Amino acid sequence: MDAGSDSISPERSRRCAPASRPPLQEAGSRPYMPSLCSASRNPAVKCYGDRFIPVRSAMDMDMAHYLLTEPRKDTKNAATPSPAKEAYRKLLAEKLFNNRTRILAFRNKPPEPENILTELRADAASIQARPAKKRRYIPQSAERTLDAPDLVDDYYLNLLDWGSSNVLSIALGNTIYLWDAANGSTSELVTLDEDDGPVTSVSWAPDGRHIAVGLNSSTVQLWDSSSNRLLRTLQGVHESRVGSLAWNGNILTSGGMDGKIVNNDVRIRNHAVQTYRGHEQEVCGLKWSGSGQHLASGGNDNLLHIWDVSMASSVQSAGRTQWLHRLEDHLAAVKALAWCPFQSNLLASGGGGSDRCIKFWNTHTGACLNSVDTGSQVCALLWNKNDRELLSSHGFTQNQLTLWKYPSMDKMAELTGHTSRVLFMAQS
Repeated sequence: MDAGSDSISPERSRRCAPASRPPLQEAGSRPYMPSLCSASRNPAVKCYGDRFIPVRSAMDMDMAHYLLTEPRKDTKNAATPSPAKEAYRKLLAEKLFNNRTRILAFRNKPPEPENILTELRADAASIQARPAKKRRYIPQSAERTLDAPDLVDDYYLNLLDWGSSNVLSIALGNTIYLWDAANGSTSELVTLDEDDGPVTSVSWAPDGRHIAVGLNSSTVQLWDSSSNRLLRTLQGVHESRVGSLAWNGNILTSGGMDGKIVNNDVRIRNHAVQTYRGHEQEVCGLKWSGSGQHLASGGNDNLLHIWDVSMASSVQSAGRTQWLHRLEDHLAAVKALAWCPFQSNLLASGGGGSDRCIKFWNTHTGACLNSVDTGSQVCALLWNKNDRELLSSHGFTQNQLTLWKYPSMDKMAELTGHTSRVLFMAQS
């Protein structure tokens, strides 16, 4: 390689040299000064420049000229002005010059940058300073206690119900009593004969006036509570006692010790219109969903069934009804049933003494969503209508009421005022 090939000619050097800043202009003209603020098309972006360099556009040139050319006073030879003239001079300067004495004008100091961390700390401090939400007060003692002699101590019966007219019905032996919560009065509805009694189940109709009564004699009676009059008796449906009842509009569903579940239309003469067959032992729990499309049934055979209203067969049919779901997870009788008021496909169920669990089910799929061991026999379940809470009543061994927060299932309260099993619960 030729050594001279590495040399660069002056002409080529001038062509390859990077572009330099514009040279100073002619003498007497303004030199080039780079902008202290990057140009921005956004009008919201402010240009603060350099606060140590005077800004010509902000200066009053006439005022600056006057202050620069004002003749200096000879402090040695000048006569002392009179107080009146001095006051006049100060007043004139105040009015004309607004007490301005500075010739150069500077931009204001740019604002302090926003400190995000400071704001976050302030927000966190304000949150911590807020008072904590007060926990709802749950009384530990009963508001009112009623005597209930002769209450049958039988896990498989349903002897308590609260009607839409705010009247509580309870069966004590062969007698049904009504307690009006509005005025606290108590009345007797009926005392049955020994051949029919004792009463094994009670259930208010949706109208709050009529009440269905299941009997040990396998019959079901329908009473008018306003007149204490027997309206009709449903016979020939079950072969043994009727321990569970549930209303769905004008349909009264009954479950018996014979394992049968029957839909009774109380408006017609031949009341037994449909039946569900799937339990091998006594049916001790019945609950219709809020939509009236699904029925949950629990039995002493440890089974929980979900039925669709369209799957019921006629009473004359000899074939078995196809249930929607047959759930076998419980290890004891399934009596406690409660449909969730804020999620239509959620069902809670409770097992007896050998199971002690509350289970939650997705009734669309049949999946068990959760299971909680309560430590004692689960007798009844009630959902809170105004909050996501579940109340359970228990038998052996603690005889307590437990309030649970759903879905965490944290215990909110335990009430231990009962001295024996809390077999029944009803909500106004």
